Formats: sequence, C-alpha cells, structure tokens
Amino acid sequence: MKIISLVLLLATTTVVQAGPLVYAEASKEYVEHVPRDFTGPKHLRPVIEKRQDPSTKTGQPYDPKTKKGSTFSGGTNAQLDLQNPANLGAESTDNGIVTNLKWSFSDSKTRLLNGGWTREQVVTDLPASKDIAGAQQHLKKGASRELHWHKVAEWGFVYAGSVLVSAVDENGKSQVARVNEGDIWYFPKGSAHTINGLDDENEYLLVFDEGDFDAKGTTFNVDDWIAHTPKDILAKNFGVNASVFDNTPKVNPYILPTEVSEGKVDNPNGNLEGNSSYVYYASKENVPEVPGGGGTIQIVDSRNFPISKTLAAAIVTVKPKGHRELHWHPNAEEWLYFHKGKARATVFEGNALARTFDFSAGDTAVFPDNSGHYVENLSDSEDLVWLELYKSDRVADISLTQWLAVTPPDIVAATLNVSRSVVDGLKKEKQLILKGT
Repeated sequence: MKIISLVLLLATTTVVQAGPLVYAEASKEYVEHVPRDFTGPKHLRPVIEKRQDPSTKTGQPYDPKTKKGSTFSGGTNAQLDLQNPANLGAESTDNGIVTNLKWSFSDSKTRLLNGGWTREQVVTDLPASKDIAGAQQHLKKGASRELHWHKVAEWGFVYAGSVLVSAVDENGKSQVARVNEGDIWYFPKGSAHTINGLDDENEYLLVFDEGDFDAKGTTFNVDDWIAHTPKDILAKNFGVNASVFDNTPKVNPYILPTEVSEGKVDNPNGNLEGNSSYVYYASKENVPEVPGGGGTIQIVDSRNFPISKTLAAAIVTVKPKGHRELHWHPNAEEWLYFHKGKARATVFEGNALARTFDFSAGDTAVFPDNSGHYVENLSDSEDLVWLELYKSDRVADISLTQWLAVTPPDIVAATLNVSRSVVDGLKKEKQLILKGT
C-alpha cells in the first residue's frame, strides 16, 4: 500500500463547496499527485513511500524495520489480530491512549424471535457513542415489529427486502408506506409506529438519537401497556367488553408472525405527506460523483427530508483504494455503520492523541465531536460503503486542505515548515473523496 507524504497530501487533498443536499462537483479538475509546475525545494518534492504495515500478514505485534515489539507467545485471538492490524502497531503515527471507538454487530447478543431477529449497539457496548445507538433488525415475510413508540427519534434504512411502515403523529395524521432497499424513514420522538415485512426476508438498520437506548422508559409496546392496565378501564376506554382483552400477550413478543398487510387505511384526520412525510425515497435519486473522483456522498438531512430534525445522515461510497479526505465535523460526533468492504481510519483527538482502526462490514464506530479523521478503502477491487449519522439537523464538515488553502499562505507555510509554493498549490475547493493511487 502506498501513501503520500505530508507534502504530497497537502498538495492533493482539495475539496469542493458542498451543496445543500448532495455534494455537487464544482470542478472536474483535481490533482492525483502534485501540480506539474511544482518548483519547491528538492527536499519538499513529492515522495511516494510504502506505508509500513508489518503486522498485516502475520498478525504479530512486531515491526522488523524498527525491531520494536515481538511475537505473541499465547493468550490471543489470532483471527481478530489478523482482522485488526492497526491494533498491532500498523500505523507508526498512532500515539497516546485513545479509547475504543469501534464495535461490531457480530459481538452483540442476537435475540431470536418468532418472525425474525434483532441485535443492537448501545452505550454499554461502545461507551464513546453517547449521542447515538444502532440496531440491525430482520423480519420474515408477514412478520411485524409490534406496535410501539419511543421517547427518542428513530431513523431506519432498508438494505435488504422491503417493509411497510405505518405511523401516527399527535394530530392523528398517519402514513402507511412501502419502503424499499435504499430508502429511509424517520419517526419523531413519541410517534406511534410499526413495521411489517413484505418480501421473503427483510433487513434494515435502525438508528436512535440517544446512546443509552436500553434505559428504562425508552420504548413502549402497546400490548405490554394493555396487559398492565385494569380491564375495566380498558373496557371503558375502548367501549368494548373487558373479555376482549383476555388473550392479549402478557409478555410483549417484540417481533411476531402476522400477515403481509394490505396497507389500506381510511383516515379522516389526514395523511403525513410533503414536508411532514416520515419516508424519504433515497433509492430513487441519481447521486453524482463528488469532487475528487473517488466516489459518492448522498446527504439526507432536514434540508431535503424536513421531518428529520434530530438525525442527519450521509450514505458514502468510496471506490477501491480511494479515501475520504482529512476533515472534521463542527456540529456533532459522527456515528458510522460499515455496510460493505474493508476500511481503515485514523482519528485525531488533539494533544498528540491519535489511533487507527480497521473496519469490515457490520462494524460500527464513533468519531468524537470535532475530531479529525479520514476513511480509506483498503480494497483493490471492492467499493467501500458506509452510513454516517449525526445528532443534528444537518450534515456539515470542514476540510483540512480547504482550510489551509484559504488561510494566509505565509502563516500556513511557517506553521507547517513547508515551502510557500506548496501552500500556493493547495486547492481552495473541497475534494471530498480522493481517487486511489
């Protein structure tokens, strides 16, 4: 694997001004290496170096170049070591004690239910993720996530099959909608809802704007409530005989086998549509390649999905060997779910603290509020796809290269101890995803 030196990185990592919804390409010109007219001092000219990754193939914490470390003598999980070379010192730039920022759904307890399964990642799994919790959920055809609501907002993304979502707001307005692969829903805090599986097998990602999602009083299931309400009160409330509720489940099933819903509701109170719609059909959008030529970024936040006021999202695809440029987010911590491929990211927390992590499909991560980072696709042939979410009304980022490019160049040159010509060559427009080299 090759990496560009600091000088080369600064000369190439340029970025484009973000549009309000999907990042639009401002210029088709980008630099893969260094401007041809670069005339800086010889010692500042670009140097392609091979990144030292001594542990990748062996799974051993030993660097033959520096002679640091040694081999394992026992008491280790060799498979995990091979999957996480960054934990074995693959990046010499790592420094200090940085808390764990990664959790795999494969490490979560999976609940097997009649009609599907669910597994989650909450703050007790990943303590650094205070703003957001996530879950994977699977429904068989006709199975339903029982009627419920949360005291937090719920965001969903279908990545296999199709589901029918049904929800009601405080005014009695409702929405029943088919959500296909690649589409998104958002249920505001307190909105009553359910999910019904339409295809043979259906699976989706759930995201909540609270890290401690398992805390008492977060989720309320309707059958659980009815089972714990006096029957005479139920009879008066619904205007029926109390015996109607004799067979209500005493223990909530969470997911239960039902039938594929017809999805028909005649609601005189009106429908949730337009800016009030709980569903965003992201699968129908044509997402353009972002500046840098290394992939795509599809933004879904309150600017194009108005109801989604507390969770903003981006669906990111990086081509083989490409990387999401060095940047940070000024408005919130970043929660990530890696859907396809293999990735590596280094997180910079300030005060000389930095740690690198390796990611595979099914992993989640959190990058602390305002921490600097990049994400690199390690594959030579496979696209890297992840979803990133923020407890915010919008997606926002600041590019390292763009910042340096629009700062007085003499100050930047003095700070980095580089030639003024290097700084002058930095692009003033974002290059969000850089092509691989």
